[in-house]
Amino acid sequence: MLAQQYIHTDYPILHNNDKVFTALELMDTYDVRQWPVCSDVQYIGIIHKDALLDVSENDLLSSLPIDAQVTAIKANESIFNVVKQAVAYHLNIIPVVNNQQMLEGIVLSNDLLQILAQYMGVDTPGATLVLQMERKNYSFGEINRLVETNDAYITQLNTFFNNDIGQLEVIIKINKTEISDIVATFQRYEYTVLYYFGEELYANEIKDNYNNLMAYLNV
Repeated sequence: MLAQQYIHTDYPILHNNDKVFTALELMDTYDVRQWPVCSDVQYIGIIHKDALLDVSENDLLSSLPIDAQVTAIKANESIFNVVKQAVAYHLNIIPVVNNQQMLEGIVLSNDLLQILAQYMGVDTPGATLVLQMERKNYSFGEINRLVETNDAYITQLNTFFNNDIGQLEVIIKINKTEISDIVATFQRYEYTVLYYFGEELYANEIKDNYNNLMAYLNV
């Protein structure tokens, strides 16, 4: 998943000899708070909307502070570098350049959630199981083996180190929706199961709620 797969190339290019009102008009039109600025077609940095609000609309962008700290993403970089850049600088727009620093287009932060959801297989049927463990105890091979012993397989696996508690969390997407046997297997091997989501749990909650209602009505 490369940045070049998600580039919008039909957005206007803002130049450093454009005026403030042009930049504000673009930002208002596309509902963003930054815009990449170029000298000719070479990327030089980001202009922030806040920097435009207290100056004359006829001022040139070249007279204003261009944020050169926001490094553009190369077209052949991973989409996760785009996410990292967006988070680090709170960007609505992430500029994408080629090896000559020429602006090729932009990636919109609004697209990133959809991209990440696609990567994580959110729409793929199945249950989700979250384990917690010491980082040194993590073994993909063993986790995969325990899942497969229950006639299931892993469709997606991600890890997250929780610095607040010093524990690794392992998020597993499994092709089956009823995973009580898999949960029991992990517990039998002394894994901490934080929580899990599946149709079976959902169905049991509906059944419990229904039974409680019937018991109430029979009072």
